Amino acid sequence: MGRHLAIGDIHGCFNSLCKLIEFVDVRSDDTLITLGDYVNRGPNTNAVIDWLIHRHATGHLIALRGNHEIMMLNALDDEKSHIIWLDVGGRSTLSSYSPFEGDGGEISDIPDHHWYFLENELLPSYETDRHFFVHANAYPNMPISDQPDSMLYWEPFRFPAPHVSGKTMVCGHSSQKSGLPLDHGHAVCIDTWACGRGWLTCLDVESGMLWQANEAGETRGMRLEDLDSGDVREN
Repeated sequence: MGRHLAIGDIHGCFNSLCKLIEFVDVRSDDTLITLGDYVNRGPNTNAVIDWLIHRHATGHLIALRGNHEIMMLNALDDEKSHIIWLDVGGRSTLSSYSPFEGDGGEISDIPDHHWYFLENELLPSYETDRHFFVHANAYPNMPISDQPDSMLYWEPFRFPAPHVSGKTMVCGHSSQKSGLPLDHGHAVCIDTWACGRGWLTCLDVESGMLWQANEAGETRGMRLEDLDSGDVREN
């Protein structure tokens, strides 16, 4: 049996993603659960989406939807949504698709198969026997399948109550500027500010092992239980 590996908000940080996959030593039978927000802010959304599409084709990627994918799709519909998207990181996304180096890019540069993936292949949530995975948050007394979009994609991670299912929530969305995941025991946020001065995080939900990489190519590892002790091993 392969591992269940959750990866936090990538935000176009393709170098961090590649280094993290190498550091974790991801195997073909591992199931990756990516928590959304693949686009915007970071330098190479184009390459990130290409990588996700390739991994998805193997059947070993569960790709969740994030609020930044929603905003990017909305940018196709009207000018106001387009302006909002540009202001939250869409300019860097367009630049990554430009056929000319240094050019700002156009929305028409984004290929159809990328739009298809973002619109049709992303899931609102995912569950295993002991964990459930969402982009942002979940109401504690509501089944995961019934959660509204406002919780799944937009609600900040503060002090969520334990879920009625008894399962541990794994989410992203609320960037932890410390660069370390925020663990409440019954819920853990692994958005560790990859597109800022933080890290991209991968969590093995069964073992509690954490791996991190950043755009500078640095890596470090720790266990979830060691977060409070500051036992972080850098490479």
